[in-house]
Amino acid sequence: MKVTHQFIALLVAAIWGTNFVFIRYGLDELEPFTFAALRFTLVVFPLILFFPKPNTSWLSLASYGLFIGFGQFGLLYWVMQENITPGLASLILQMQVFFTVLMALLLTGERLKRLQVVALALSFSGLTLIIGYTDGQTTQLGVAVALLAAASWACGNMVVKNAGEVNILAFLVWSSIFAIPPLALTAGYLYGLDAIVLDLRQASWQAWTVVLWQSIGNTLIGYGLWNLLLNRYPAALVTPWALLVPVFGMSASAVLLSEPMPWWKLLAMLLICSGLALNLFANRK
Repeated sequence: MKVTHQFIALLVAAIWGTNFVFIRYGLDELEPFTFAALRFTLVVFPLILFFPKPNTSWLSLASYGLFIGFGQFGLLYWVMQENITPGLASLILQMQVFFTVLMALLLTGERLKRLQVVALALSFSGLTLIIGYTDGQTTQLGVAVALLAAASWACGNMVVKNAGEVNILAFLVWSSIFAIPPLALTAGYLYGLDAIVLDLRQASWQAWTVVLWQSIGNTLIGYGLWNLLLNRYPAALVTPWALLVPVFGMSASAVLLSEPMPWWKLLAMLLICSGLALNLFANRK
């Protein structure tokens, strides 16, 4: 990869990793499902006026919107409110890699390679370590829901894989239409319309900046640059850079939010990232 493209890959990992801290900032002023609904609303409007519908089925768009909008980010925002720290959330969410592998195996009938079995064992040992050391900041409910969000991300990956060759930005914009209704309805059921309106009126410019960054920076810029690299280079050359996402996530949470980083968190990060790296190596081999 060219040096400039390596810098772009590093930038995307930094955007996606530090984004967990920005989510935490947004949750200080906005309720989780209200926050998520605003994020996807700003992905759709006004960009839907500039991107034609991608050449794929409505079922693919609806499925992706539900899995990523509600299943991944709706649940992630909800659980990050008081059940898991941003650093650990950024780490556990990367388990989507193994959920994607397992789903692909179930759908295609392929077998796990020996290295992939070792990779799974390494990552799940790191996950077991996190469950064993859950405390007031991270609960077992938090770990379970974060894993469910990771599984939803993996389902979204499978939808994209079967959607055919499409403009990924157009796909993100049009699929986000289907994320808004369940997020908005859940927000209305949990908080009530009056509380939602009050939150929106009282939200500071910092909260709105975070919402904009979720829509533009994390979704459109992050995914746009990432897919630019995937179009230029083999996936096996690009995807290892994603291993830096939890590194940036945990580092940013420690520096900006003063999240404690005891030995067990660092060991869990080492085990999970080692498993992810070994899985990538197994695929390349």
